[in-house]
Amino acid sequence: MRSCVAGFLNFARMTNSSLLQKERLSLAYFAMRLGIFCMIGLLLGVDVTSSETPKPGTAPNALINTIDTADLIKKGQKEAAVMFSCLVAPTGDVVRSGAYRGTRGSELLEQELLKRLVKAKLIPAIHHHQPVIAIFYGTVKFAVVNGNPRLRIFANQQLDELDKETDFIDPQPYVGQDSKFTGVHYPETGSAVALTGVVELALNVDATGNLKNMEVVSEEPPLLGFGDAAISDFTGAKFIPAFRDGQPVESNVKIFVYYKPSS
Repeated sequence: MRSCVAGFLNFARMTNSSLLQKERLSLAYFAMRLGIFCMIGLLLGVDVTSSETPKPGTAPNALINTIDTADLIKKGQKEAAVMFSCLVAPTGDVVRSGAYRGTRGSELLEQELLKRLVKAKLIPAIHHHQPVIAIFYGTVKFAVVNGNPRLRIFANQQLDELDKETDFIDPQPYVGQDSKFTGVHYPETGSAVALTGVVELALNVDATGNLKNMEVVSEEPPLLGFGDAAISDFTGAKFIPAFRDGQPVESNVKIFVYYKPSS
């Protein structure tokens, strides 16, 4: 278990903001692809959850309740969106988190998000009636409408799902029990220069959380082994399945995997 946790901590460190600023998309490009976001929480105090049976929460430390929208307006934050991932412990505590692929001008939103994620409490992922360590993927969007803040948090990063405003939650890889996933492991690149790698994986996960198919969509830099490393790291992984309208479903999703050298 110690090696599993270490692997996950390595994964989370890879997704920190400073490493991924080069991955930022322009607001126009992001808006063109995402359209209107599906709404999981709109100023409603709904918790962002990772669970076999997703359900709303009203705890004061739910992420939707802790982001200071008034302060964001005061500081001048305009329309923006940021994607994020969390390593969620069996207690629901966020052990590590990272924000990435923010729209242009989203720095204030990203800073506020990362600040609040430190003490956020999520409903833990449950497998076989036991809480497990899992990775949660989400997206935050902020806007000012008629002078009032409009904050939305979504439990997926699939552009087509966000476009259609569907109630969809991404599948979540977990550690332990019958899952062989232990995090990501930086490959031998053969390069004299330490490089950060980014791999986009396409996954087919059935309604029971089994990984049925996986392929590399893209890898940067190419030809240095990052794609092969991602395939190796996720081979044998099990997932909390995707949920649509509260029911587990088979899903075809794309996720980004980041690799950072240890030194």
